[in-house]
Amino acid sequence: MKYRLDNNNRPMYLQLYEQLREDIVNGNFRYHTKLPSKRSLAEETGVSVITVEHAYALLCDEGYIESKERSGFIVIFRKADGFAVSDTLHSKEPLHHNAHAYPDFPVSVFSKTVRKVLSEYNDVLLDKSPNFGCIELREAIRHYLTRNRGLTVSVEQIVIGAGSEYLYRLIIDLLGRDLIYAIESPSYNKIEQVYQATGITYDSLPLTTEGIDSNFLSDTKATVLHTTPYRSYPSGVTASASKRHEYIHWSKQGNRYIIEDDFESEFSVSTKPTETLFAISNRDNVIYLNTFSKTISSSLRVGYMVLPLHLVEQFRQRLGFYSCAVPSFTQYVLTELINNGDFERHINRVRRKKRKEISADVS
Repeated sequence: MKYRLDNNNRPMYLQLYEQLREDIVNGNFRYHTKLPSKRSLAEETGVSVITVEHAYALLCDEGYIESKERSGFIVIFRKADGFAVSDTLHSKEPLHHNAHAYPDFPVSVFSKTVRKVLSEYNDVLLDKSPNFGCIELREAIRHYLTRNRGLTVSVEQIVIGAGSEYLYRLIIDLLGRDLIYAIESPSYNKIEQVYQATGITYDSLPLTTEGIDSNFLSDTKATVLHTTPYRSYPSGVTASASKRHEYIHWSKQGNRYIIEDDFESEFSVSTKPTETLFAISNRDNVIYLNTFSKTISSSLRVGYMVLPLHLVEQFRQRLGFYSCAVPSFTQYVLTELINNGDFERHINRVRRKKRKEISADVS
């Protein structure tokens, strides 16, 4: 395998990780085969062994490979043409979620930002927010998603809303109530409650230890899949790399959509947040959702979604008249927190703290 690494502004280990991942997904490294040793790959690419180690660590974090003592790095990603039988993976016991208590966002930092917004934005604080949300916040989120989640999107694709339940309702009105939706079982109870309240038909698909059971996914009549790939609540299940690609494979059949609820993903303890379905899909049919309820405070009631590009105009025509229920003041505060780096510094502090806790537990 020949890998081209450039001395651009992107870290070498990320370039190598992406090319290795592409080879694994494309089958150049098949399931249960070994990757080259760190030393031999370092010599081939002209980088340090540490650079290769970082790339391999990311592949391990995301479930593409695993390290086996005295055997090296083994590919555990499976890309099936259809759907794998997953009975052996299905948990017969209830899956339990270990509740994660993350440190609160620093009140002193938040207060300082509030004072700055009151001082510097006083001429627009009482202005009505545009229906899609303030352009300043949407632009800040766009840059944040590019830096941290691998999403390259336009501002027009981003919609600000008053929490996840509000956005769920907008998505239902956008895609239609005559469709069949599929949700994880168990899933966050608000998801099911919203679907029940709107009177739509939905399937509950059981979870295995790697994600939604393949048999139930292949059998469902649903055309919209609502999933939380990173640490589904309340089960705590994180979809494996193979399972995430299985969801994408499922969505390529017919006119199907995925609603990707990326709740809590920022606090992944891996060296790089788990890849999103939105980023790895090439069908422009994934709706990405996230909120600030865990990263800052649930009292803010602010969430956002990223629409597939081809749905932006449809959303504008059908639902663009809905007013954004998030006050402009709150949106400007969030804009400042993202743009000045305080938001990401808080996330990184929490992730470092969780890594130390895990290391202490292991030792």
